[in-house]
Amino acid sequence: MRKSLPYQVIEPDYQNSIANLACSILRYYHIDPPNGTLPLADRFLAKEYKNVVVILLDGMGSHIMEKHLDSDGFFRRNLRGNYLSVFPSTTVAATTSMLSGLFPNQHCWLGWDCYFKELDKNITVFNNTVQISGEEAAGYHVASTYCPYTGLTERLQSAGVSAYRVSPFVPPFPNSFEDECAMIQSLCAQEGNKYIYAYWHEPDKMMHQRGTSGEGVRELLLELESGVEALADSLENTLIIVTADHGHLDCRGVVITECPELYECLIRMPSIEPRVPNFFVKPEMRDVFRERFYERFSDSFLLLSRDEVKDKKLFGTGENASRFDDMIGDFIGAAVSDLAVFNTRQKMERFKSCHAGLTRDEMEIPLIIAGRCSA
Repeated sequence: MRKSLPYQVIEPDYQNSIANLACSILRYYHIDPPNGTLPLADRFLAKEYKNVVVILLDGMGSHIMEKHLDSDGFFRRNLRGNYLSVFPSTTVAATTSMLSGLFPNQHCWLGWDCYFKELDKNITVFNNTVQISGEEAAGYHVASTYCPYTGLTERLQSAGVSAYRVSPFVPPFPNSFEDECAMIQSLCAQEGNKYIYAYWHEPDKMMHQRGTSGEGVRELLLELESGVEALADSLENTLIIVTADHGHLDCRGVVITECPELYECLIRMPSIEPRVPNFFVKPEMRDVFRERFYERFSDSFLLLSRDEVKDKKLFGTGENASRFDDMIGDFIGAAVSDLAVFNTRQKMERFKSCHAGLTRDEMEIPLIIAGRCSA
């Protein structure tokens, strides 16, 4: 029997997720969304605004805000409620859901590394490199080729709405959050109604390196809060929505190659995420693998077969994309403690804090809303 868990576990709710927020944006601009909208956001989108701005701060989950930010500060003062990431609660899956309105089972950008049967390799999705070796995966972008989707900005632009993305990874590549806010301000000043989606890669990057209570984390969050507050004060007839893709949890790790009783069962290295590893298991060893996995990790992970994953609709509701089965493998482990399973010791030693699992710290995200309507 599983012992009582020290962490609160929250399963995804695909009527109350970041994908649903994206669908609320589409509905606001009179475009049919692919999934249901987010009721928490819909009531704030009932008025007409010149500008709607969504600012996504990577990793700033509800628990991180509670831990570091004052209750009377701008973010917590304008917190309208908490809702959930998708599963896995990680940047690749959640930001793709925010960009598309699709659930992970629909868009299949499941995590940092995904298995692509066309190459028979695990590919680091954003970097377009081969897992572990880091060599170029192909002469084309693998995930965009095999898992294409139409984003919100593209759908809005096709419908005649001015829509923009602002990110350190999108031209003109702002190199500071101050620069990013200045770009948002400049776009908002232009004539006409518009939607602006802005992504910033902190505090996620710092917390991975230093942990959720590491030196400089609180100060960084206060800087981000101050920047958004100043931006909001400078804008008229603009709705600003601040949210996150996921939270964070200080983690400990093990290396799969240092678990020989499990490693010998595998066909290939795990992918998706260290807190959501998938396992492609030799057919004759599937029962043995399940038994051995629970002997070692019964208090740290839920182990689910492919069929169990699909029955629980863990990655989303609606019809699964055709390649979803191939990406899941035979089993996935869903973290319910602070443990992560890494493929290499080198990678394990780089991460003080993680995400992607089912704990409240990772799954719960804030919906912060500020701004003024001219009406």
